[in-house]
Amino acid sequence: MAPSTVGSFLRSFTFGHLRQLDAVLARTLSRAWAAGAGPGEELLVVDLDSTICEVHGKQKQAAGYGYTKRLGYHPLVATRATTGEVLFARMRRGSANTSRGVVRFVDELAANLGRAGATGPIMVRADSGFWSWKLIDRLDTHNIGWSITVRLHATMKAVIAAIDETAWVDIDYTFGGQAQVAETTYTTGRGTKQRTVRLVVRRTRLVEPAQRRLWPDWRHHAFICSDTDISIIDADRFHREHAVTELAIRDLKEGAGLEHIPSGHYHANAARLACAVLAHNLGTWTTLLAEDPPTTNRTRRTRLISLSAVIVNRSGRRMLRLPTRWPWATTFTNTLNTLRALPAPSG
Repeated sequence: MAPSTVGSFLRSFTFGHLRQLDAVLARTLSRAWAAGAGPGEELLVVDLDSTICEVHGKQKQAAGYGYTKRLGYHPLVATRATTGEVLFARMRRGSANTSRGVVRFVDELAANLGRAGATGPIMVRADSGFWSWKLIDRLDTHNIGWSITVRLHATMKAVIAAIDETAWVDIDYTFGGQAQVAETTYTTGRGTKQRTVRLVVRRTRLVEPAQRRLWPDWRHHAFICSDTDISIIDADRFHREHAVTELAIRDLKEGAGLEHIPSGHYHANAARLACAVLAHNLGTWTTLLAEDPPTTNRTRRTRLISLSAVIVNRSGRRMLRLPTRWPWATTFTNTLNTLRALPAPSG
């Protein structure tokens, strides 16, 4: 369709239509996982994050400036760590705080995961923008584990400073640097509202003499986690892998019209996000179910979708005629045969 036709189509969406799109995304997630793309009883790691979708012009509904000082929207996104598929997304106005609406977001996410068949343990990772006891309490209600970065306010700095020097353990770090981890507990609240959580701290510094003169002190990064059985080294490694969500979000936005959202209507832009999530997941599930190596949407479009091929009628039978000596012919045919062999959805 022409861009103007797509715009007219998206502008016809209302809030009710957006909720219907959410239901479509939840249903496709259930069907894809039932076909073999789901985690089953294995650990499901969910990375919670937000992103900025920029806009041009001042007449975009609900667009605003957030902490990045860029005009746009500020949607919430939950991705699956091992595959990069988007489990749930919600458009928000540009001036929204990072954690705005996250409790309701987690409620709907947990419901979708349950209906999709995630029967194993679930762990949510998030950065300091999502650190709140309301979110932690809601995750506990859904029996979901958590690993969340904390802000280094004065009380937190005092807790970190009280860690004994013998408690720090060296870990691998970049060349010319040094990193150590340690753990302690963080207690907050009073009386019946008092709570104590596990606090893991990683500190880094440069050891090369010239650079160390510029940055001589340790820099600290701390997070709280619900898992008390895992070692501090493994807990730190697991939390650092939260960065993979940035790759999934970049892959979602690239080529889907989310890097610079064009419409001036909020509901149209929210519908664009939902459609982009659906297209992104369909590509990811295609790769998973065909057991192909992980790849990006750009590569997947080149190898499987944007084909230099024609449909011909040969003796009354339609055939797809591909280029001669096409390097991705085997990948394409294997993927197509695997998808054709999948059983039809039962409901």
